[in-house]
Order: sequence, then C-alpha cells, then structure tokens
Amino acid sequence: MAETIKTFVFSWQGADRKGQASTGEITAPSLAIAKANLRKQGINPKRVRKKPQPLFAARIKPPKTEDIAAFARQLATMMKAGVPLVQSFDICAQGSDKAGMRQLILDIKTDVESGSTFSSALKKHPRQFDDLFCNLIAAGEQSGSLEAMLERIALYKEKSESLKRKIKKAMFYPTAIMLVAMIVTAILLIFVVPQFETLFAGFGADLPAFTKMVIGASRFLQDYWWAALGIIVASSYAFIQTHRSSEAFRAGIDRFLLKIPVIGPILDKGVVARFARTLSTTFAAGVPLIEAMDTVAGACGNLVYQKAIHQIKDEVATGTRLNAAMRERNLFPNLVVQMVAIGEESGALDSMLEKVADIYEEEVDTAVDGLSSLLEPIIMVFLGVVIGGLVVAMYLPIFKLGQVV
Repeated sequence: MAETIKTFVFSWQGADRKGQASTGEITAPSLAIAKANLRKQGINPKRVRKKPQPLFAARIKPPKTEDIAAFARQLATMMKAGVPLVQSFDICAQGSDKAGMRQLILDIKTDVESGSTFSSALKKHPRQFDDLFCNLIAAGEQSGSLEAMLERIALYKEKSESLKRKIKKAMFYPTAIMLVAMIVTAILLIFVVPQFETLFAGFGADLPAFTKMVIGASRFLQDYWWAALGIIVASSYAFIQTHRSSEAFRAGIDRFLLKIPVIGPILDKGVVARFARTLSTTFAAGVPLIEAMDTVAGACGNLVYQKAIHQIKDEVATGTRLNAAMRERNLFPNLVVQMVAIGEESGALDSMLEKVADIYEEEVDTAVDGLSSLLEPIIMVFLGVVIGGLVVAMYLPIFKLGQVV
C-alpha cells in the first residue's frame, strides 16, 4: 500500500505568463516542490511562504466513502459537459463543504498539473481510492474514454453506497432495540428493585422464588457492576482484536451472519448484488475476467463468498465456464447462475450481470422495508417479557400479601 505523503499549504506571489502580478495558494510536500509546480503552471514565483498551522487547529476529518461517490458523480457530470479535468477539480473543491475533501481534491489537482496521470494521482491516496477505482480510471485514460469511465464509476459508487446504507439499516434496528432493553433492565435492577426490596423487608413473609432471583440479580449488579462492565468491555475488545487478526474467526462470523433468520437472507442478497455490480463494472471496462475476479472478491464484503470467488477464478483460469464454476460452489442462487450462463452464451455478460445487480438491489430494498413491520411484534414480545417480567417479579409479593389479607 502506498504511503500518504504529508503536504503543506504555501501562499505565493509572482507573475503569470503574460507578466501580470498574481497571488494564490498551492499545496505541496515542500517549498522546493511548490516552486517547481508553480513554474510548471507558467508562474514565475517571486515569494513563496509556508502558511503557519494554528497551534490548536481543528482536526480535519478524512473524506468518507459517500464523499468519494459524490466526487465521482460531479467529475463525471462536468467532464460530460466539456469542462477540462483540471478546471473540474477546482469546481469540485470549491463546491465541497468539507475541508478534508477539498484538501484531497487540491492534492490530486496539484499532482495532475505537475504531469502525473489522473490514475497515478489517485493511487497516492489508497484509503480513499481503492484498486477498482484507480484501475478503471487508468483504463479510461488509456482508451480515451475517461468521461464514460467516470460515469460508470459514479454509478457503481452510488449503487454500492445505497446498498451499504440499506444493509446497515437492517442491522441497526434490532441492535438498537437490544441495547435499549439492556440499559432499561440495568436501570431497573440498580435503582428500582432496591426500593421494592426495602418495602419487602417489612412484610415478614417468604418471597416468591422469581422475586428472590430478581433481587439476587439486583444485589449482584449493585455490588459488582464494575465487574459486569469490565467483562463487557474486555469481551468487546477481545472480539474486535480477534476479528482483526484472525481470518478464520472473521470467516466464522460471516458464515454465522448469513444463517441468522431474516437478517441472513438480506446480507446474502446484498453480497450477490455487490458481486454482480462489481463484476459488471470491471468487465464492461475491458478488464479481463480472471483479473476482475480478484477485485470482485475484495468488494463482496464476506469471506465465505470471497473464498468461493477465488476458487471460481482458479477454475475459470483452467477453462471452466463462469456459470459452471459458480454452480459448483452452491452459494449463488439459481437465477444468478442461469443469467450468467445466458450472458456468456450471448456475449453480453456485463449487461446481464448489471440486470442481476438491479434485481437483487431491489430485493434488498424491499426486504429492508419489510423488516421493520416483521420485527415489530417480535421486539414488542421481547421487551414485554424482559421488562414486564421484572415488573411482575416486584409485584408478586404484593399480590400474595393481598390474597392473605
């Protein structure tokens, strides 16, 4: 992975090609490079000074994926309108309200003005521009179809981000409800149950077993809340570290997620949609199928499918047709395999894969919309059992006392 070069902002005064005085700012790694870049732009720099950075400068947030998608769309639109590439960078930078994105665009502009190709300038920022983005831009530059390639990248990024938002929405709702239930339960056990315990102490009667159990849980949480909190923090930290370091653990988690009722099918369809969209985009850009499979594997977002795609690549490299290799994995739905087969027979694999992506993206959208109505009764029952159970446990002794009276 390429190392991101630290840059600085320099203010300059000089004269342009016509000898007229001009001023401005330029971003560069050093003073010497800043002067060299100005000369390449036809400016004779007379005074160049690095702008001092504030001692307590606000941290500039790096661009997000959706910012990159918007940048690709803006660039595609302006190139389609006939605006030169370098001028398009200026317009995009001025139109962005995020300092990190403006800085990134100006850095790319400086590199392009210095003689670098657009794809080479993008490769200096691997965190924002992945291999797929850079390779497609390079293919567009080589074929002279940069405008069309930017349009394709913009569409791909927009579809990918839309799909990610839908899947996050599907995962967020039940997770948020579980978190709220845990917080409410903890509050009841720590603050409410002790009040009832004080009240029950004056009854002089034996408490129901369920009530004793809840009071015991309350006492434990009051006395050892730090231990419970420590277990949660330590478990979360261990999970994150293991997830980062162990590929086998990540594969197990991905496999488990695909088997979760309701959520699993949504994730499964999302992976298939990403597979089809990425392969369609790379194949239509002229990237050979075998080379495209590596990019597709990295973009699918699930290690189970990633392993299967690498196996498919190996089989295709030995002469097996793509649809046959996909069928052997028993992961891809019948519809997908059949449409890939039709695309291979007709020589229109890219357009057929694009249709597959459209179908499954729409299915994900429909499934996410229906998820809320499906989960609402389940969540209501869950909250009723947990919260209602605590309330019933506290009122059982009162009901028992009423029966005695």
